[in-house]
Amino acid sequence: MKFEYVLLALLSYRPFSGYDLRKWVETEGQFLRSRAHHSQIYRLLGRMVDDGWVAYEVDPREGRPDAKVYRLTPRGREVLMEWVRSPYDPPSRFQDADFLARFSFAAPLDRDAAIRLIMTELTYRRAQIAGNRDRDRRIGFEDPLPELDQDLAREISDELHAYGASSVDRWVAWLEGMLRRLETGRPESEGGRTPTQTGDAA
Repeated sequence: MKFEYVLLALLSYRPFSGYDLRKWVETEGQFLRSRAHHSQIYRLLGRMVDDGWVAYEVDPREGRPDAKVYRLTPRGREVLMEWVRSPYDPPSRFQDADFLARFSFAAPLDRDAAIRLIMTELTYRRAQIAGNRDRDRRIGFEDPLPELDQDLAREISDELHAYGASSVDRWVAWLEGMLRRLETGRPESEGGRTPTQTGDAA
């Protein structure tokens, strides 16, 4: 996921100063991108200005440094909507940051694009579960290191499998509920929080 798309999506809500974008990255953005440094944000904004995606106005601040306030240009809007509507290729690990970022911004901008995104993710995860849930997970040991606790290795493998299976099942259930919400326009009675667990598609 290119982080500039997230910045474009944020600017679809309202103009932001570089400082306000940095604050967002340090709070909400930390769940979409690990270790995003504020210097990277300003580099991206500079590049996006050069590419014609955003423009800025200088907002004078009395007693403080002036602030650049950024807003989308027509070209930036086109680039953002191309990203929102672009095909999605699910990775093997579910709850990927690209999916979460794209979905969170796609749904308010283009409901049909968000529905296609969820259906792509659901199709992939259902096939992943069908192909992996009952796989042979026996661990074969041959001349293992003397330090290796074979019983513990099997136990950890089983625990991780159970955790991954329950997590991906909950993820699929959330996707199904959100799909119904988008298709009907009605919120789910259970609420719509994105689960934050991670795990394999065991």
